[in-house]
Amino acid sequence: MQIVETTNEGLKRAYTVTIPAKTITARVEGEIKKIAPQVKMPGFRAGKVPANLVKKMHGEAIHQDALNATIREAMDKLVADHALRPAMNPDVALGEGYEQGKDAELTVSLEVLPTIAAPSLDGLKLEKLVVPVAEDAVTEAVERIASQQQRFETKDGAAEDGDQVIIDFTGKLDGVEFEGGKAEKAPLVIGAGRFIPGFEEQLGGIKAGEERTITVTFPEDYQAANLAGKETTFDIVAHEVKAPAESKIDDDFAKELGLESLEQLQGLLKGQLEQETAGLTRTAMKRQLLDQLAAGHDFDVPPTMVEAEFSQIWQQLTHEASHEEDPAAALAEIEAEKDDYRKIAERRVRLGLLLSEIGQANSVEVTAQEMQMLVSQAAQQYRPEDRQRFFEYVQQDPMMAAQLRAPLYEDKVVDFLIEKADVTEREVTRDELQAAIEADTDGDKPAEAKKAPAKKAPAKKAAAKKEDAAEDAAAEADEAAAEEKPKKAPAKKAAAKKTEEAAEGEAEAKPAKKAPAKKAAAKKD
Repeated sequence: MQIVETTNEGLKRAYTVTIPAKTITARVEGEIKKIAPQVKMPGFRAGKVPANLVKKMHGEAIHQDALNATIREAMDKLVADHALRPAMNPDVALGEGYEQGKDAELTVSLEVLPTIAAPSLDGLKLEKLVVPVAEDAVTEAVERIASQQQRFETKDGAAEDGDQVIIDFTGKLDGVEFEGGKAEKAPLVIGAGRFIPGFEEQLGGIKAGEERTITVTFPEDYQAANLAGKETTFDIVAHEVKAPAESKIDDDFAKELGLESLEQLQGLLKGQLEQETAGLTRTAMKRQLLDQLAAGHDFDVPPTMVEAEFSQIWQQLTHEASHEEDPAAALAEIEAEKDDYRKIAERRVRLGLLLSEIGQANSVEVTAQEMQMLVSQAAQQYRPEDRQRFFEYVQQDPMMAAQLRAPLYEDKVVDFLIEKADVTEREVTRDELQAAIEADTDGDKPAEAKKAPAKKAPAKKAAAKKEDAAEDAAAEADEAAAEEKPKKAPAKKAAAKKTEEAAEGEAEAKPAKKAPAKKAAAKKD
C-alpha cells in the first residue's frame, strides 16, 4: 500500500492512498474459502460447492465487503503511520474509475486536532456564591404545597362553585351506555374545568342523595371519535357535598403526605432548596472557570468542528424563533447576529478541546460503570424492543459512545479544576446569584443580546446559554472527538455508510389523552 501526503496546511491534511489489486483479491479469495463450506446449492453436497461457483453467486457482495474492510485497514494504517488525531471522520473517496482487478485509488482529506500545550493550573481563582436557605423560604415552600393540597369537609346543603361533589355517573349515547363513560364515587370540583364543557356547570345546586340527568355535547376535537361532537346524557347520583377547608400546616398535614411530622417535611424541603441553590452556585463557578480558560488560551480549531457546533446552535435558534409571536422578525434578528453565534461556536469548540487536554493530562476518566449507566439512560428514550439495538449501536460506533460520554467527562474535568482553584466564598441572595449566572461574558452572547431581553427574544437567550448557562455544553461533540482513540475510530466508518438508527421512542400519552378511562370519560381531553 502506498500513502502520499498531498496537503499539510494548518490543521488540514490530505493523502492519496493506493491499495494494490492483489491485496483486495487475496482478501476476496480468503473470504470465499471461508464461506464455501457453508454454502448450499442444488446438486452438491453441503460444503462441497466449488469455489468458482461460490464466487459466481456471491462474488459481488464478497468483493464489496472485502474492499470496505481493506479500506478500513488502510485508514487505520494511515492514522497510525502519520500519528494523526482526526478531529472528525476523514472524508474518503474511491476513484471513479475503479473496478474489480484494479488498484484502489483513494483520496483522503481530514482535519486534525491541534497540539495544545498542557495548560498550567496555577492561578485559577473562583468566587463561590453561597445562598443560605432562610427559614421563610422553607415556610413559603410548605405553604405552596398546602395550597396545592386542597382539603374539603362535608357540608350540608347545595353544592356551590368551588365545592367538591362525590358522584356516580353513567354516560349514554342515544340511550346506550358507552365504554369508559361510567364511574363510581368520583370526586369533582365544580368550576375546576377538568370535565368537558357543560358537565360541571349542571351540577351546581346538587345535594347529597340527589339524582339528576344532564345533557352535554362532547367537543368536536374529542379524541374518542365515536363521541366527538355528539350529544350525550349522564345519569348522576350525588353521594356527598364538600366545601373547601383551610389546610392546617401541622403534623397531621405532613402525615397526609406520607411523612411522620411537619419537622420532617420542613427538613426535606430545606434539603431540596439547598440542593437547588448548590446547583446554581456550581453553574456560576463553572462559568467563571470557563471564562478564565477562554481568556488565557487561543489556538486554531478545526473548522469542521466549529461548523458542527454552530449547526447545533443555529438549529436551536431557528426552532425557537419559529415559535415566537412574529417568527419572521425573530429569524431576521438572529440572522443579523449570525457571525456572533459562529464565534460562540468557536469558543465552545476551543474550550471543549482544552478541557479534554486537561482531563487527559490529569488522568480524568469516565469509568466503565458510569458509561454503562449513561447508555442505559439514553436507551430509555427508545421503545423496549429497540433498546438492545441501541446498545449494539453504541458498542459499534465509537463516536456515538464518545458523544454520550462527553457531558459527564466535561463535568468531571470541571470538578477537578474547581478543586485545584483558589476558591473564596461570598454570601449572596438567590436573585444576586441568578443575576451572576445571567450576566454577560466575553464571547457568551452577541453584543445586541447584552440589552435587557425583549419579550420576543427568549429563544436567543436560551440558545446562546445552552443548558441554562453559556457554556454548559461547551463542546459535547468536540470533547467526544478529542477523547476518542483516533487510531481506530475514524477508520471504522471511513469506507462504509454510516448506520443510522432511527428508532423513535413512542411518546406515551397520558391517560386523559387516550380513549376515555372508566373513571374519567367525562373529563376534558
